[in-house]
Amino acid sequence: MPTEPLTPYVTLLGFTRYVTRTGPAKADFVGGLRRQRARRSGFNPHGPLVKALKSDIQFRTSGSYLAHVAETVHPRWRPLYEALVPGASAYLHSLGDLNSCWLVPPHECLAMVGNLPVKINPHFGLRYDDGRAEAVRLHFDENPPTDDSVVATLHLMGRQMDQLLPGAEPVVVDVRRAEVHRAAPPGEQDRSARVEQWLTGEAVAFATMWSTAA
Repeated sequence: MPTEPLTPYVTLLGFTRYVTRTGPAKADFVGGLRRQRARRSGFNPHGPLVKALKSDIQFRTSGSYLAHVAETVHPRWRPLYEALVPGASAYLHSLGDLNSCWLVPPHECLAMVGNLPVKINPHFGLRYDDGRAEAVRLHFDENPPTDDSVVATLHLMGRQMDQLLPGAEPVVVDVRRAEVHRAAPPGEQDRSARVEQWLTGEAVAFATMWSTAA
């Protein structure tokens, strides 16, 4: 029996990793994503860390959940958590007085970039007593996020913010280094248009490679 063709689709993480690659590595990456989806495989080892960070923010516990999360994960993942927890704790403390910071659940959405559906999914949202709000996306990799991946992530989150968390600012947090990346100041419409054009071209190429890998 013939199987139904897999339509092109990618998460925000997958798309931003794709745009940082060059040459044949792009096609190899898309082919790997397609095979992974066909097998319906994939595992996210960072879930407990995200939950611990959110718990410390929500319950204003200044890092107690993060301090113990490495003890609760499978031994296979403990070295990873030992590398991530210090930066996550530093980011938590950078938020300042947690009594003036509130955890809020963002939505996720499916955005069309060119002809490619991209799932946009912040890890959590924050609201502050002064009226500011942030939709936060975490970066866990050993290497810092590239400029292209940061620009792509912030742009795609920003263009969908009315669906994700209305009124919020998109933020990328490099967990290992506790560095916060924000979008360029508003008013740079030409730059935003150039980024949109770049990402649309990347999306069209992604969809073509996806179909070619079938």
